[in-house]
Amino acid sequence: MNPIHHRTTSMATHLLGVALCMLALAAPHPNAAAQAAGGSHAGHGTASPAAAAPASAEWAEAEVRRVDAANGRVTLRHGPIRNLDMPPMTMVFHVRDPGLLAALKNGDKIRFQAVAEGGKYVLTQIDKQP
Repeated sequence: MNPIHHRTTSMATHLLGVALCMLALAAPHPNAAAQAAGGSHAGHGTASPAAAAPASAEWAEAEVRRVDAANGRVTLRHGPIRNLDMPPMTMVFHVRDPGLLAALKNGDKIRFQAVAEGGKYVLTQIDKQP
């Protein structure tokens, strides 16, 4: 393949990827109604009654990025949270029981259950993985 053609094709592919990402970011978020109602969670929407978890929340997986035991919060890089209709991202969660944070440290792999309560996302259970 001609080196110039290869660079041009690679650049075109890159630019197409950037354009698709920009379109995805410009699309209305599923929680746009909650945001319009006055809430936001660092651009991720706000927990609303409509986003509340069913009686039994599903388990999701995450990596602990920061533990803030003094304030009852933990930052997680998590996978999808189906019961909250939330895609993978990194964000701060409150914990219902601050004692759940006692055994956690940065880098730990966990499973957790989360619900929407009072405009916040709250972890109700944490299971540290080996």
